[in-house]
Amino acid sequence: MRELVFIVLMLLNSGSVDAEWKPVEKRYQPMSLETLYFDPETIHREGTRATLWQLTDLKWNSTTRFLSFKTHKEFNCEQSRVRVLQVIEFSRQMGTGRSASGYIENGNWQPVEARSVNHALWKMACGKR
Repeated sequence: MRELVFIVLMLLNSGSVDAEWKPVEKRYQPMSLETLYFDPETIHREGTRATLWQLTDLKWNSTTRFLSFKTHKEFNCEQSRVRVLQVIEFSRQMGTGRSASGYIENGNWQPVEARSVNHALWKMACGKR
């Protein structure tokens, strides 16, 4: 019996490792029914550009069937600009449940505004203090 319990526990712990979502600093969080996270393990820097994944977790949503979405963002570290590369929507919170590819943008760089969520993410992605 002990062996069976041990095997079951090993199987439960051997699943894929989920992202380690870290909340964006509280001062950058929107005052609404959502919480923003990023995964530091997804930060990839190449030259003057950096990318990362952001997770937006909705506490409640009456307008769509999705309760969270992941956004792949690219930052131009020198020019303080950001663009969305991809959005994936999820039926449950914290990026779980059924997923549906959102959209992929080409271009459309936007300035990183001071004291915004993108400013916090730009600092993390580009290694700014």
